[in-house]
Amino acid sequence: MDLYVIGAEHTVLHLLYARFITKFLYDEGYLGFTEPFSKLRHQGLIMGMDGHKMSKSKGNVVNPDELVLKFGADVMRVHLMFMGPFEDAHPWDEKGILGVERFLSRVWNYGIARTAKLGAAPATGPEGPFAPLHRTVKKVGEDIEGFKFNTAISTLMILMNELESKDAPELSASDFAAFIKILNPFAPHLAQELWSLAGNASYLDFEPWPQYDPALIEEKNFTLVFQVNGKVRDSVSAPVSLTEDAAKTLALENEKFKGTIGTQTPKKIIYVDKKLVNIVL
Repeated sequence: MDLYVIGAEHTVLHLLYARFITKFLYDEGYLGFTEPFSKLRHQGLIMGMDGHKMSKSKGNVVNPDELVLKFGADVMRVHLMFMGPFEDAHPWDEKGILGVERFLSRVWNYGIARTAKLGAAPATGPEGPFAPLHRTVKKVGEDIEGFKFNTAISTLMILMNELESKDAPELSASDFAAFIKILNPFAPHLAQELWSLAGNASYLDFEPWPQYDPALIEEKNFTLVFQVNGKVRDSVSAPVSLTEDAAKTLALENEKFKGTIGTQTPKKIIYVDKKLVNIVL
């Protein structure tokens, strides 16, 4: 197997049997390899709302079938992946599923509106393809490879905010197709429905993963945060070419900084590259 996903509590016996049998068959000449798995990952447990392992005797078991009937399989699936890092244990919190439901509803509404306009020329503006979409394709692909499903979904949520902003261009047909494809691993039923409504007869499972344009993923600006004694006072958009001295000058000339510092002389100015300037008084 290329990948074996298993709960940590089963590691000893599962691996003992799997490796023993593989090595025995290799020694007997039936196999050409000595290890049964190329990669192994442990998934964390979903705990009860009380923080303990789910158990019928404790009465803290959550029935997923009931939640699928109430919210749908895609919402349940995305919520489980969004709860936190793949390998960590997480207590069940049904309140969090409502936010996921709202997110997928927004995706659905956006997708329906876009499929209705696919015949129209997209107003992509002077930049052509939508750069945030290409950055999202890169990030989601990397996060899936690294089993960082929660951050991949967070990136999709950020993209959805940008797509809904009043200044967002209308996605081209190719960019919209890429958007559906990167959504598919997380919400396959919704994605397949949008894919079909867009006029495609194929299954997304067999579609190639979208490619991103390297020229579009380069960030031209970043958010520089200004702090005084560790407390955020302001932030500005700055070019990625900004030097440390220029960043410190920007901070000291910032009006909110001046109002906070007054006549005090900074003891230290801390600069974290492309992140923040912290004035210590």
